[in-house]
Amino acid sequence: MSGITRRSFLAAGSASLIAAPTGAPGFRLTDVTATAGIAFHHNSGAYGAKYLPETMGPGCAFLDYDNDGWLDILLVNGCDWPGHKRQRSTMQLYRNNRDGTFTDVTQRAGLGVEMYGLGVTVADYDNDGFPDIYVTAAGQNRLFHNTGRGTFVDATDHAGLGGRSEFSTSAMWFDYDRDGLLDLFVCNYVRWSPEHDVFCSVDGKNKSYCTPEAYHGSTCWLFRNRGNGTFEDVTAKSGIFDASAKALGVAMLDDNRDGWPDLFVANDTQPNKLYRNLRNGTFEDVAVQAGVAFSEDGRARAGMGVDAADFDNSGVAGIAITNFDDEMIALYRQGRGGLYTDAAVTAGIGRPSRSRLGFGCAFADVDLDGHLDLLAVNGHIDESVRNIAGNHGYAQPPHLFLNDGYGVFRDVAASVGGGYASPKVARGLACGDFNRDGTPDILITTNQGPAYLYRNEVTNGNRSVRFHLRGTKSNRDAIGAIVRLTTPEGTQSRMVRTGSSYLSQSELALTFGIGKVDRASHVAIEWPSGAVQEFKDVKPGGYRCTEGSALAAIGGY
Repeated sequence: MSGITRRSFLAAGSASLIAAPTGAPGFRLTDVTATAGIAFHHNSGAYGAKYLPETMGPGCAFLDYDNDGWLDILLVNGCDWPGHKRQRSTMQLYRNNRDGTFTDVTQRAGLGVEMYGLGVTVADYDNDGFPDIYVTAAGQNRLFHNTGRGTFVDATDHAGLGGRSEFSTSAMWFDYDRDGLLDLFVCNYVRWSPEHDVFCSVDGKNKSYCTPEAYHGSTCWLFRNRGNGTFEDVTAKSGIFDASAKALGVAMLDDNRDGWPDLFVANDTQPNKLYRNLRNGTFEDVAVQAGVAFSEDGRARAGMGVDAADFDNSGVAGIAITNFDDEMIALYRQGRGGLYTDAAVTAGIGRPSRSRLGFGCAFADVDLDGHLDLLAVNGHIDESVRNIAGNHGYAQPPHLFLNDGYGVFRDVAASVGGGYASPKVARGLACGDFNRDGTPDILITTNQGPAYLYRNEVTNGNRSVRFHLRGTKSNRDAIGAIVRLTTPEGTQSRMVRTGSSYLSQSELALTFGIGKVDRASHVAIEWPSGAVQEFKDVKPGGYRCTEGSALAAIGGY
């Protein structure tokens, strides 16, 4: 292609003329769920009433709750409905034993609380050095404060977050006003309760799970951190209030690159929202003019999960959104003037995902080649689809789209091993390096089924650089910080974020694949406080990065 680069050729919409790369994916996955000691089974509470929340959960998270430098696992759970008690079920917290195994410490940690849990987000909201847990639910959401002694206490009422019974889904901690204190954004789905359940039916006789159109929407919430352990509801005065929303996923990005965090909200059968931070405590929804509110043909799709990241190493975050079957994954890339275009079809993601009903999704460099890949998990909402001729199935295989670095992805799920491609009724998805070998591992939850933990082993010789950021003037978790890493292959960027995916949260540490080069020539950290630090000649490995201090190698990753 003389006179034109391959990247610009693809951007012109001619990706279909270029064959997707083939060959071994350069890594393999191993299902270590059983050997790791993860014994979890989601309880949806289903007993025949076909309540809408039964189809939605659960979420999951990687976190280091005891600050020992090793990732632990939290799995959210539902419970039986009142009047139909059959078993006791709670979320489960698994402590990393540092040898590839985990121990269930739920009861010891004080998290053995029955609630109809759905999603989770984890961060240190009071800057005391220990991560706290917020669990969303059908009913009352709960905030669990980390005591720093291996236990949690329910701080919901003390924090001013009690007395709110909703159908909440994904949530996210972020510092929207950049005061060094983490604020809380909560997605709410529809106005549903057992007392106001709607009878829906396909055949006019037997009850089925309703679509969201059967219910009124419900506004998301924004809570400002006062700094004294309590929160102020600023939903209305921030410009977030929207009673028509049916929100399932939320991701943070810096849409206009002004250093202030913006929000993308994935809505189900309603237009998506792109809330631009106006830097004065308020937001403006610019989704329509930015081109992300609707599909390319002008329809509001069934947005489920979402992630935002610099997947093309352009320095600008793009957005991936999972949708209902026959709608395909959206892959938005930002162009001139802040306008996004959906590159899913030309990138090779659209067609393979059209027959799947997607939930959790995440960008991660699973083969450490310096290009973010895209993972997405799938599964239908009603087991009765098995009886419908031509349907795509109840349990569905996940995707693992490998990024070739030139704008084309190929689904390698079937060739990575470990049973990863086996059909699942999947919901939550999170990524994190639980065994500290420098590669992102994968955690998946299923509806009314088990969780899956996949260990990732890179076989192509590629290496990584990992950064564990700690704010001082910024919030302690450095949420909102952007790291830019340069090698001879170009510059990559990553943002420290909570939320994203669907009901779930990946680890906060940032992983950069650098292929086979022996060092990064330049690293720049842009802190939420506005400070910028730069480092040169950074070798592969793990680093502790404290705001205002030099990089400190941590040994291993």
